[in-house]
Amino acid sequence: MRRFTHFAAIDWSGARGERQRGIAVAHASGSARPALLRPGHIWSRAEVLAWLADIAASETDMLIGFDFSAAFAFADCGAYFPAWDASPAALPALWALVERLSASDPHYEIGSFLAHPAARRHFRHARGDVGDLFVPGTGRLRVVERHQRDTRQAASVSNFNLVGAAQVGKASLAGMRLLHRLRGRLPLWPLDPVPATGPLLVEIYTGVAARAAGLPAGRSKIRDGGTLDIALARLGSRPFGATGAISDHASDALLTAAWLRAVASDVAPWSPAPLTPALARTEGWTFGII
Repeated sequence: MRRFTHFAAIDWSGARGERQRGIAVAHASGSARPALLRPGHIWSRAEVLAWLADIAASETDMLIGFDFSAAFAFADCGAYFPAWDASPAALPALWALVERLSASDPHYEIGSFLAHPAARRHFRHARGDVGDLFVPGTGRLRVVERHQRDTRQAASVSNFNLVGAAQVGKASLAGMRLLHRLRGRLPLWPLDPVPATGPLLVEIYTGVAARAAGLPAGRSKIRDGGTLDIALARLGSRPFGATGAISDHASDALLTAAWLRAVASDVAPWSPAPLTPALARTEGWTFGII
């Protein structure tokens, strides 16, 4: 397997506004303790994009995990947005569509996309506003999301659901605007082949790292330094060393960066059995779901 020397995890947010307390970026390398990038700083999405662009330009040997979905379900219906003639056929075109319809929104927000008459039909919105093409119940799921539910590796939520604390649809759409800008500069697994050198992006789900560190399902959020250090030790990592309270966004990023370092050299995360070339082009995959 390809060996990386640096590992980073981005805990992400799709909330409105320029700066987001829900964004945290952590880094781990060698045997050093994981660290937060710009601790105490309130990140903007533009700053995360600039940091990623710098990593790409410097060709740093880094595996970078982002905590949002790179795609919507496609395989179940043969389309991201059935009944919409603008529905794209692959990931880069999906990102381009989101960008085109959201180009006037500041701070990489996505309100204009969700307000588009054809797009909004597919989503569950706030205050009981449910699009007529939103699939009742859990909503449409990608193959990786159905697989992780069936195998109890994780309990993901449909990206077409925009309601509730567990929803990741807005964050994923905002992230797609960044992926659109990084296309051709930073490869994304499994859409792109793993490069021999330089950086690589992967989609992550921080709950997978938490379970690998021994945290029970449904109680994966860490908000104190002592608990975080216990979890890090289970991943073979040195402690972060914080005392007292820590935000769950920071702990998610720190724990996931350490987890990436621990598992990236294993074969299993890179070769999940259900993954096909067609899925790689249309739906992608969550690293660590096997």
